[in-house]
Amino acid sequence: MSTLAQPALARSSHIDASSRGLSTTGILRSEWIKLRSLRSTWWSFGIIVAIQIGMAVLFSLTATDRFGEISGAQATDAAVSVTSVGLIFGQLVIAVLGVLVISGEYATGQIRSSFMAVPSRLPVLAAKAIVFSIATFVVTLVSIVVAYFVTMPILAGAGVQANPFDGTLWLHFIGAAGFLVMIGLVSLGIGATLRSTPGGIAASLGLLLVAPTILVVIPAAWANTLAGWTPSSAGQGLYYWGGTFEPWQALLVMLGWVAVFITTAAVLMKRRDA
Repeated sequence: MSTLAQPALARSSHIDASSRGLSTTGILRSEWIKLRSLRSTWWSFGIIVAIQIGMAVLFSLTATDRFGEISGAQATDAAVSVTSVGLIFGQLVIAVLGVLVISGEYATGQIRSSFMAVPSRLPVLAAKAIVFSIATFVVTLVSIVVAYFVTMPILAGAGVQANPFDGTLWLHFIGAAGFLVMIGLVSLGIGATLRSTPGGIAASLGLLLVAPTILVVIPAAWANTLAGWTPSSAGQGLYYWGGTFEPWQALLVMLGWVAVFITTAAVLMKRRDA
C-alpha cells in the first residue's frame, strides 16, 4: 500500500467509526456520568430525601389526632399517607431537575458534542430518560422506605399498627416512586422541547401547579374533570388508591403524558439544529 493511500484510509476509518457512534452501553455510561456530575442532581435528590423524611416525621407526630387506634388496611393507608406526603413538594423538585438534565446541555453547547458522538440523536434522549428514571426511582423509593421505618415507632405509639410485611404497603411505595419518575420524564420532555432552562421550568411548574389551580376554581364540571387528568392529580392514583383513578388507570394517564412530551421532544430533536 502506498504512503499516500494510508492517510486516506485512516481518514475513511475515522469517518466510518464516527458515523457508527457510541454503543448503547457507552451512551448510557456517558449519560450517567453527566447526571452524577451535576451539582443540581445531588442538591435535588438531597432535598427530596430531606422533604420525604422531614414531612413524614412532622405528620406522624399528629397521628393521634388524625387517625386514632387503627390496624390492618386502614393502618396501611395511614402509613402511606404519612410517608408519601412529601411527594407534594418533591414533584416540584424533580420537575426542575428533569428540565435541567437536558436544557443545561443546550445552554452550554455540550449537546453538540453529544450529537457528534451519537449522530442519530434519539439514543441520547432515550439514555437520558433511562438513567434519570432509574436514579429518581431508587432515590425516591429509598427515601420513602427510610421515612416509613423512621416514623413506624411514632405511628405505633399513636395506635397505628402498620404491618411492614404487608405486600400492599410496598406496592404503594413503588407507585409513589413511579409517580416522581413520571413527573420527571414529563419535565425532561418539556426541557428537550423548549431547550431553555427558564422556559422549561416555568412550563413544567405551570403544568403541575398553575393549570390544576385554574381548572379547580372554574365553576364548571368539565373544568374539575380536566383538573383530575393533570399529571399532579392523576399521578396520585399510583399510590393513593380509591380516588378518581384506579392504579392501572393512573399509570396509563401518566404514560400518556410522558409519551406526548417525550415524542414531541424526539421529533423536534431530529428536525432542529443543535
